[in-house]
Amino acid sequence: MGLNRRDFGNVLLGGGLLAWLGSVLYPMLSFLKPPKVAEANVNSVKAGLASEFPNNSAEIVKFGRKPVILVRTETGELRAFSATCTHLECIVQYRGDLKQIWCACHNGLYDLKGRNVSGPPPKPLAEYAVNVVDDEIMVSKIS
Repeated sequence: MGLNRRDFGNVLLGGGLLAWLGSVLYPMLSFLKPPKVAEANVNSVKAGLASEFPNNSAEIVKFGRKPVILVRTETGELRAFSATCTHLECIVQYRGDLKQIWCACHNGLYDLKGRNVSGPPPKPLAEYAVNVVDDEIMVSKIS
């Protein structure tokens, strides 16, 4: 049994419609799903000179694609933590008047060991290792 003209026309139009639909939807769907980007694996970064870093202050340092807060306490000890709040991922800052790390989004506080003290943050900040080599501050992941 062969196809008559009407069935052949329906198959041809249906196939054309399917091809058109695919050519329109594929670019839309591929646009919505971003490509995988290889992220650089960063193990340590230089954060500046220790002699230029005053006591009771802090600085935000880029650690790959993540921010890290480097804090120098009143006694001169250097500490580094993830600068992303564990509550809603806001960027934290150091409050020298309180001697604590503060999240401005919902008034969360962390002590200088990274532990959550008050407010909504559910867990402590991730800690990073800090070493000073020839006056150069090096911040690295803790193994």
